[in-house]
Amino acid sequence: MPTRRLVIQAGLASIAAPAIVRAQGLSGSITLMSYSGIFQDNYTKTVIEPFQQAFPGIKVNFAPGGTSAQMVGSVRAQKADPQIDVAIMDVTTSSIGNSEGLFEKLTPAEFPVLNELLPEARAGGGEYGPAVTFDHLVLVYDTQNLKPPLTTLADLWRPDLKGQLAISAPPNIQGLALTAMVEKMTGGDYRKSIDGAIKKLRELAPSVNTFEPNPDGYSLILNGVVKVATGWNARSQLYADQTGGKIAALLPPEGSVFQINTINLTAGSKNRAAAAAFINYALSQAAQKAFTERMFYAPTNAQAAIDPKAIARTAAAPESRARMIGLDWNDVLKVRDQWNNRWRREVIAAAR
Repeated sequence: MPTRRLVIQAGLASIAAPAIVRAQGLSGSITLMSYSGIFQDNYTKTVIEPFQQAFPGIKVNFAPGGTSAQMVGSVRAQKADPQIDVAIMDVTTSSIGNSEGLFEKLTPAEFPVLNELLPEARAGGGEYGPAVTFDHLVLVYDTQNLKPPLTTLADLWRPDLKGQLAISAPPNIQGLALTAMVEKMTGGDYRKSIDGAIKKLRELAPSVNTFEPNPDGYSLILNGVVKVATGWNARSQLYADQTGGKIAALLPPEGSVFQINTINLTAGSKNRAAAAAFINYALSQAAQKAFTERMFYAPTNAQAAIDPKAIARTAAAPESRARMIGLDWNDVLKVRDQWNNRWRREVIAAAR
């Protein structure tokens, strides 16, 4: 995902995909399911509302879906009578939906915007829903009450942090990502073994306040419950701005991994044409630019002209890319249950 491909002449951002232009006469109502809270608020402002202005005949209803696992469960439960038309969720979970026939394959003939996407955007889902955002795992910490501040992943094992950690454990995708990061920190390779990571995480377990941050690690820090949490860069950057720097995000020098959110068309959508128009728009240069500059998710449209200051705070920044671990989420999917079980038996159990 070379950064130079992300920042191009601003004039290109105004070029509308022909399919979007043809869809101007569409009408109907669609339901988009995705993350609630800060994601919903900002996605509504930067993507949904502009889309509805461009297509006044289409109403987009946002259905807060909880976690990705809860979202795919909702789509599964409605398979015989779909109420959800489009779903945005992490790639590890959407892949389950793809294998169960819950989502449709997307072709460039119907979705010409696919031709503008980075190759990595289609790597996880193949012919199904492509990546709509890129992000990476960070350590989020309290800048006012944590002295000295975090500087490395290894700092999690500092004695002064006992009881001050909120770690999202598997099956949460954050826990899967952290496993690969800790394995690399110990000198191993997650593709061969996670023995080193599990041993190290077992040593960390007694210092963990919660393995299921509720509602999330960012809120627990802001409310003074913990001082450090695992989190995603995009949300951390936005919270840092909104709180005047009370929290900060650390991309560990030991490395991090990309997180991918895909946008998916529900099989059997009752207003398919309007849903397809929304997906085309969500992946367009204009929508990708607006959301990246608002919430610091890295864009997946290679032709989106993003403000360089915004790109510098995303997963697409050169310094971020240089620290990324080459994690293949398709490989992780094959061993996810094994990792989940090892965390439950060997890591979480050690906290008791």
